[in-house]
Amino acid sequence: MTAKVAAYITLYKDKQAAIECLQAIKSQSIPIDSIFVVDNSTQELLELNSTSILIHHYPENIGIGEGLVLGLEWAIKEGYDFLWAFDQDSLPTKNCLEILLEFYHKLSLEGDDKIGIIAPTAIDCKTEEIVQGAVFVGDQFRGCKHNKNVDFYECDSPITSGSLISIAAAKTVGFPRAELFIDGIDLDYGLRLRQQGFRNLIITKAIMYHNFGNPVKVKFFQREIIVHKYSALRNYYINRNHTYLETRHAQGLYRLTSCGQRLKYLLRRIVTILLYDPEEKILKIWASLLGTFHGFQGKLGKTWL
Repeated sequence: MTAKVAAYITLYKDKQAAIECLQAIKSQSIPIDSIFVVDNSTQELLELNSTSILIHHYPENIGIGEGLVLGLEWAIKEGYDFLWAFDQDSLPTKNCLEILLEFYHKLSLEGDDKIGIIAPTAIDCKTEEIVQGAVFVGDQFRGCKHNKNVDFYECDSPITSGSLISIAAAKTVGFPRAELFIDGIDLDYGLRLRQQGFRNLIITKAIMYHNFGNPVKVKFFQREIIVHKYSALRNYYINRNHTYLETRHAQGLYRLTSCGQRLKYLLRRIVTILLYDPEEKILKIWASLLGTFHGFQGKLGKTWL
């Protein structure tokens, strides 16, 4: 039985990235039936006359969370088996979907019918490093070490982009949390799937190239390291959502230690901004402080200025 697959893309301001992502999806060795696009830009990025590309324009910016909810609701209504989710800055290789589906069907034939997400190996275009999925350990999310020596491995949460989401699993577990707006949506949704007994897999031979943040190589005590620069908006939501999720998913005494972990992250973020970010230092530090405070409070939604 052939799976019925639709794709989903969140767009925001970058027209060239949007065009390249669409082309990569349309060029897959297995055809995609339809592409559901949420354009959060103030001005529409794309003007396409195609029955297979459904563009929904939200100039007020509904975020990734609500966009994914809309995409999954539509996919359920239209009777799809999978929704293949993307950020606009990702490029799956031509046979990426084919490999993902091959492994899904192989595992299904072996009796593994509880797969929530099956995802490719994401490679950062700028650093050529693997963009890791995540596992939740005690009081925090940690990167899941890539294992190239196996066909696939499990994690709690693959990154959103490239995730082939099972509609059957979405019907059981529900939708991503729209109120997270951006950042951490994949962490929460993947972990919720795992908690409901679904497996989330990363396939090593399925490849997707992804622009992960704005990495910069810097010197730190004679050692070269990579730091990521973020806008004030991203600093706010990263700190808020990760603080909220980690302190809420932690159990028992880990709830206390998770608070300490988030404060340590905040201090590291402030030091990174002071040392290596030449623009809007005060605003970005304030965004990080406010985001952490709101995360502890549980204040979600689209709340940044």
